[in-house]
Amino acid sequence: METVALHTRLKPGKEDDYDRVHAVIPQDLDVALREAGVRSWRIWRSGRDLFHVVEVDDYARMRDQLREHPANIPWQARMAELLEVEDDYSGAQPDVKQVWELPS
Repeated sequence: METVALHTRLKPGKEDDYDRVHAVIPQDLDVALREAGVRSWRIWRSGRDLFHVVEVDDYARMRDQLREHPANIPWQARMAELLEVEDDYSGAQPDVKQVWELPS
């Protein structure tokens, strides 16, 4: 299993819309995420900055499976209205690298 950290940013003024849209995730998207190997997906927001922590079996495989999934396409279209940079699914690797962890 992989733990992946992601950072995205909202367009100005879209904070409340983002929170509202995420209050209830569509059931078919929930199923698609789980079928793609997602074990957990948590999002924190600080102003317009979003910080995601994803626990997934295989991040690159998940991205490949979701790219054209019928439940994900409308969700990504909605997110494109809110995010500063639309996810075009070109990257299979996250852009946030872990640099430190508190030792056990």
